[in-house]
This record gives sequence, structure tokens and C-alpha cells, in this order.
Amino acid sequence: MQLILVRHAPAEARSEDGGTQPDDALRVLTPKGRRKMRRAADGLVASVPMPHLLATSPLVRAVETAEIIGERYDRVLPETVPELRPRAGADSVIAWLRHLPDNHRVVAVGHEPDLSILAGVLLGTGKTPVLAFKKGGACLLLVPEGVTPGAATLEWLMTPRQLRQLA
Repeated sequence: MQLILVRHAPAEARSEDGGTQPDDALRVLTPKGRRKMRRAADGLVASVPMPHLLATSPLVRAVETAEIIGERYDRVLPETVPELRPRAGADSVIAWLRHLPDNHRVVAVGHEPDLSILAGVLLGTGKTPVLAFKKGGACLLLVPEGVTPGAATLEWLMTPRQLRQLA
């Protein structure tokens, strides 16, 4: 399986940091975050063929990021996956991945530190994050049949700027 992990694009600030949305799950992408993600998504399209599945956390900022990616992939519609919500845990995501065909290419939009922890588990470092995802950044993991922790291979990790440069 090709698993492309994407961190959501920049969203409005949390209410405790001066944002206006008190519900963290409802925070939306900023206009600048949307613009940058459109270009980063173009770079993703240049790097990764059409996915079999575009999955997203149910939080608004992740859904909006996935919608931007889906637009760039000729209108692929994202599927909301509860296992990608914050603090759902790497084991939960791995159990979900095991139900997908081994030959699928999956783009999964989520959050930090969850994506870093998931990548660490799949790469064999346990729950110690070894990668850091900037907002709008992505990585490609090759995950062998069975989605066994420690068996994945990192193909690439790109910042949003690197993705935009590929566009």
C-alpha cells in the first residue's frame, strides 16, 4: 500500500490563542492557508498518481484540506474516517488500514502529533515520532501487506514549500 500522510493546512487560531471559534473541531482554514494548500496540492498531484481513497479526519480544517486535494485530483471526494481524528491512536488507524486492499494508494489527511506517531509506529520507532509534519506537509510510506508496525518504508517527506515548488 502507498500511504500518503498529509497534515491539514493552516487554520484559524484556537480560541485560547485569540481565535473566534471556541470549538476546536470547527476551526476553518485561513484564506492564506487555503491558497498555500492549493499550490501544495498541485505538487502532491505531480508526485503521486490518483489515489484510490482520499480519507480525512472529521475535523473541519482537515476536511477542508482534503477537499482542496480532491479538487486537484479531478474532483475526488474525501471520505471521513473517524480513526484519523486527533488522539484516536495509531493502533486505531492501523486497524482501519488493514481493511483496505494492499494495492491501494491512500491519501490520509490528519493532525499532529498523531501523524508523526503513526509514521513512527509504521516505520518501527514505536510511538516516538521521528518525522515532523508542517501544516500542509506530506510523506509517502510504502506499507507492506498486513500493515505490520515496523515494516513500512519512508519514500519521501516534503514540507509544504517543497510541494509548492513541484507545482
